[in-house]
Amino acid sequence: MSRVDPVRQAAAALILDVTEGRAALSDLLATGALASLAPPDRARAQRLALLTLRHLGSADAVLRPHLRRAPPPEILAILRLAAVEMLEEGAPAHGVVDAAVTLARGRAESFAGLVNAVARKVAATSPEVWAALPPPALPDWLRGRLMNAWGRRAVLAIEQAHRRGAPLDLTPKSGDAAGLAQALGGAVTATGSVRLSGHPGQVSQLPGYAAGDWWVQDAAAALPARVLAPRPGERVLDLCAAPGGKTLQLAAAGAAVTALDISGPRMARLAENLARCGVEATQVVADALVWAPETPFDAVLLDAPCSATGTIRRHPDLPFARDPASLRTLVALQAELIDRALGFLAPGGRLVYASCSLLREEGEDQVTAAISRHPGLSVDTAALALQGVQPEWIGPEGGLRLRPDYWPETGGIDGFFIACLRR
Repeated sequence: MSRVDPVRQAAAALILDVTEGRAALSDLLATGALASLAPPDRARAQRLALLTLRHLGSADAVLRPHLRRAPPPEILAILRLAAVEMLEEGAPAHGVVDAAVTLARGRAESFAGLVNAVARKVAATSPEVWAALPPPALPDWLRGRLMNAWGRRAVLAIEQAHRRGAPLDLTPKSGDAAGLAQALGGAVTATGSVRLSGHPGQVSQLPGYAAGDWWVQDAAAALPARVLAPRPGERVLDLCAAPGGKTLQLAAAGAAVTALDISGPRMARLAENLARCGVEATQVVADALVWAPETPFDAVLLDAPCSATGTIRRHPDLPFARDPASLRTLVALQAELIDRALGFLAPGGRLVYASCSLLREEGEDQVTAAISRHPGLSVDTAALALQGVQPEWIGPEGGLRLRPDYWPETGGIDGFFIACLRR
């Protein structure tokens, strides 16, 4: 009898916790079946779970004709994993089917035969049929909002981008993107990030990681700090700073940075990143809604807590973990944080507001509302004149809107909203 594969077992458990438990994958990585795996196995289990969640709609489409009724959720998770392994990853069918049957036998012996029969039938699906399946649709509450904001064609393109996933983007500490791209076999994006295609392997093993020559940061996430454009010696506050990519950018540019975040564990990761990259910042663990600085700042960067709907292409678990109720809470918090951040500025100072959201409520509407609440506040559109930024990405309210369907020929980009506000 075959032994249970702990990697596939952990991947199936992650899929089940996300789809049934509505948990975010990031909250599961240090618990359960993953905790006992060696780092390479843990990374593979996580990758299999992400791949399955990204192609869940396609997996269900090929499974549905072979299931007279829905199996228990834990069996469905095993079947979904097997379908994606065979049809998307191209894993040999014999090994995948055998592993799936063994997993099912460990969960419910009576379903082992069903898993064997269904997995074998799914294995016969042609690559052409699999490739022609439509991408998984976004949840209705999110899809409707995006349809109203960007239209049907854009939403379909966004869903296609989500299915393609995301490449690995890096920010070089030195600013020498061309040199880093050459060293790692990557390419420089239009906005100056370094993009690695394919599966580069374990990030911490790539050249230059241990030396702190670069850090992982999506090309979109690298833009808020560039919009802020700190000058050497400027006092800059990075609000909601962890895990620290923007703090690293600001500090590497020579700013005197204070990094603030409410989460102690996340700030510990920021401290590790600062140490690895050899840059300095004052670190504060506090609630920005009650904390107050001793002296005002020249500039504040607020990458606000948000729905993160702009990052679904790399976090396909998010549609399961988010809902409209949490959105209302986030929108209210963002407005409070904007008001607090403006109060931290010295006269003539600037605030860069950013959110990795596709929703107008967390982007364009926040800026419009802030201007109505604060007389004398204006949007500085000149700050958005950056390398690679297309004029059509700048909306009538003066903010920069990025969407996952941009750059389809080179791997896409996270959804983001960015605006520079001045008193």
